[in-house]
Amino acid sequence: MDLDRCDANATPRREFLSRLSLAVAGSALAIGKTSWAKETPPAAADSPAIPLPTIRLGNHDVTRLIAGSNPISGYSYMGPIMDRHMTEYFTPERIVEFLWSCERAGINTHQFSSPEQMAGIFRTLRERGSKMNFICLHSGEVQSAAIEQVVRDTQPIAIVHHGGVTDRLFRQDKSQQVHDFVKRVHDAGVLAGVSAHNPDCIKRIADEGWRVDFFMTCFHYLTRTREELEKMPPVVTLQIGYSFFASDPIAMTQVARQVTQPCLGFKILAAGRKCNDKQSVQEAFKFAFEHLKPTDGVIVGMYPRYHDQIHENAEYARQFGGARHI
Repeated sequence: MDLDRCDANATPRREFLSRLSLAVAGSALAIGKTSWAKETPPAAADSPAIPLPTIRLGNHDVTRLIAGSNPISGYSYMGPIMDRHMTEYFTPERIVEFLWSCERAGINTHQFSSPEQMAGIFRTLRERGSKMNFICLHSGEVQSAAIEQVVRDTQPIAIVHHGGVTDRLFRQDKSQQVHDFVKRVHDAGVLAGVSAHNPDCIKRIADEGWRVDFFMTCFHYLTRTREELEKMPPVVTLQIGYSFFASDPIAMTQVARQVTQPCLGFKILAAGRKCNDKQSVQEAFKFAFEHLKPTDGVIVGMYPRYHDQIHENAEYARQFGGARHI
């Protein structure tokens, strides 16, 4: 991605050329002071959504495509400039309109990470009649009262233990802290999940028979230690700077197919590294749905500033969400 083109302080000439090219294409977003709602293509915003394939999480029907939270939270995995670009774009008003547009496109679930940021946004959506489900990804380093506060403030259908923290605690022989968190979430009356980047954590939880309702399974093992990284052949890295390895999605999806619980695969696009063109995105969705179980889904962060990623990704979920699985 050319970060210079994404600079929020683009020159008027750049803005004019950008607006002109997008107008010719007939579908994209005005990059000025217009609201997000006005930037959404009218045909996409008003047309009724074709239902997306769904899976079951507990008693809830959840679409196989779930809107992720990293762009909203400013985690681009592309560096601080892109992080700032995303956080400046996603104002509270734009987050509301983003999630409303997701729901209009047929996506009925959002995974979020900051209860403090999102509680008011969720209230606004519900006041507008939204039926969106919410899944909270949480660091886990909290007591029961704090979990109950998250439930009261955001009314999620589930709370999931954060993947990076899971990997660290398992490595430190402190997996019981993760297990205790799962129990506290169940005591609060919502579904409990565990996220991990390391597929061995998922496998161990399944082997030990924890009462976990579902997993979040990262397609890329980003929390490798220095010793683990030194053992990886550098020819398979997708990009210098983060440990994105081309072989990781195979390893994680093999484990996802072995466990009985639903798995929600995330970073299927390698945090934007598989977004160079439309074909790359399409192939990533196809791989994910073909290599996960029919009872699994995917979580995808979207940044619709320059083109309609919401409806594009929803279409891929419809196209490949019912595909034959290996």
